[in-house]
Amino acid sequence: MYFVISGRDRPDALEKRKETRPAHLAYWQELGDNLKLAGPYLDDNGNPTGSLIIIDVPSMTAARTYAEADPYVTQGVFESVGVTEWAWAINPPEEKK
Repeated sequence: MYFVISGRDRPDALEKRKETRPAHLAYWQELGDNLKLAGPYLDDNGNPTGSLIIIDVPSMTAARTYAEADPYVTQGVFESVGVTEWAWAINPPEEKK
């Protein structure tokens, strides 16, 4: 099952995000092929304001567990984070067709 994790940064989180980024990237890379895509939301100046992460895990419980342990959550970068089940409708990977 696919899940979208969408985090929005606190207004004053840019420096904390920069400090925490290596741990955040390492954390998600541990998922290997179950991490389908990820990247930051950007403001008009190109500064990150949040993150979009799509993972393939067996349940909503697993997705929430991953989201809650993200260093951007545990270190206070995100002001809010949501987890939503998602259906890959256009150009899905071959194994999901």
